[in-house]
Amino acid sequence: MNREVRVRFAPSPTGPLHIGGVRTALYNYLFAKKHGGKMLLRIEDTDQKRFVPGAEEYISEALEWIGIKIDEGTQIGGPHAPYRQSERKHIYRQYAEKLIADGNAYYAFDTDQELEEMRKRLEAAKVVAPSYNSITRMQMKNSLTLPDDEVKRKLAAGEPYVIRLKVPRKEEIRLHDLVRGWVMVHSSSIDDKVLMKSDGMPTYHLANVVDDHLMQITHVIRGEEWLPSAPLHVLLYKFLGWEESMPQFAHLPLLLKPDGNGKLSKRDADAGGFPVFPLDWKDPQTGEIYMGFREQGYLPEAITNFLALLGWNPGTEQELFTMDELIENFSIERISKAGAKFDINKAKWFNQQYLRKIPDTELAQTLKKQLEEKKIPHSSYNMEKIVSLIKERIVFHSDVWKEALFFFIAPQQFDPESVRTKWSSEAANIIAEFKKALNNLTDIKAENIKTILHQTAESSGLKIGKVLPALRLAITGAIAGPDLMAIIEILGKDETIARINYALQNINHKIPT
Repeated sequence: MNREVRVRFAPSPTGPLHIGGVRTALYNYLFAKKHGGKMLLRIEDTDQKRFVPGAEEYISEALEWIGIKIDEGTQIGGPHAPYRQSERKHIYRQYAEKLIADGNAYYAFDTDQELEEMRKRLEAAKVVAPSYNSITRMQMKNSLTLPDDEVKRKLAAGEPYVIRLKVPRKEEIRLHDLVRGWVMVHSSSIDDKVLMKSDGMPTYHLANVVDDHLMQITHVIRGEEWLPSAPLHVLLYKFLGWEESMPQFAHLPLLLKPDGNGKLSKRDADAGGFPVFPLDWKDPQTGEIYMGFREQGYLPEAITNFLALLGWNPGTEQELFTMDELIENFSIERISKAGAKFDINKAKWFNQQYLRKIPDTELAQTLKKQLEEKKIPHSSYNMEKIVSLIKERIVFHSDVWKEALFFFIAPQQFDPESVRTKWSSEAANIIAEFKKALNNLTDIKAENIKTILHQTAESSGLKIGKVLPALRLAITGAIAGPDLMAIIEILGKDETIARINYALQNINHKIPT
């Protein structure tokens, strides 16, 4: 490729950034960095009616959190500023006028009522998908049907109008998509889209083509929902004389609901109890708060890794990637055409893997802080040993103190079902004998504790599998958890014996007869 690779992420500030949009931004970033190029952040705010205060700032913060470093954009500027379309309004007008002058666009003066009447006529005539197109335009009020002097009069009088693209009636439009291959559409299926609205603002179609050209974008990587608009954009490049510099297109597969039936939505997330936004978002009008991955405890590295593999695969068995590794391995050729199911359990798995990579010293400080915040007394236990023992069981940072709580608070009550299934008089007798042996043990190490427990069980003729769950219940209050011998080593002889005594006194009488 002769030109420097330049991509753009161009969201609309109409609310919180959907996680699908984050994936689009990520793929753009990985592709640009793989080829030594640049990534732009452009805010497409041409639809001022849908503008939501705070949305633009939210987008920038979300990208920064996920690890995407923008080279040019609204926050940092660049050679093609401004990067906010509402500030580029004066630029688009000249290109719309050029299209009119070249016979590729026209003024349309139709009122909302007249457009509605057209739609009803077409529906009455059984026309499928009625639209303003190469056939119906000749029945409407525009610069193609009105005399020139009347058009000039309307313009001079300031009558409201829009500028529409004049789509050829019989033309095959072809484009090569890097994900989907060749796409061919007949122009008869494309309506005369509005390019400039009556308020003087451009529509997405004109603005994004003009901006992509002026900002020297080489690749347009965007969601599948924009694929139907791509032929229209190809026409605009052709009419504006920019065919040779037209960017290459890549339309990404949809993010699907967990069951694979349809596009992932906020409603699906609410029903499943998981987020679909990168950060928490408070609706400025309703005050409703939408939960974000960050505030739910997900690490940015985990979400980056998770999103990268939703629609792309490296061609190997590797699942865990740093950002640098993703950049090195990424290729558009390995993006799937099919939609990707959104599996929140996989996101949790990634988070768990990245939490395990955190040094024990750091997690120990997290545990200490959490205990202090919750005013839970914490003894002089080795915090690093504790987190090392429980880190395989944590999914979020918030799990640290929950998984470690039994170290600091001895069980006072025991689940009746656990007692019924795991406690017996035989096990209680073995535990009582084990307590005596433990009291005589001088070197409280996990391997030594394991040895005396096995010896005690074997001498009584009871299998260790009948004793371990009961002993765990006595010491931790649960019937599953980390290595019990390591737990006893951390708790120490005195605390372990105290817990066994309490259990023997408070569980024995509950054993079913």
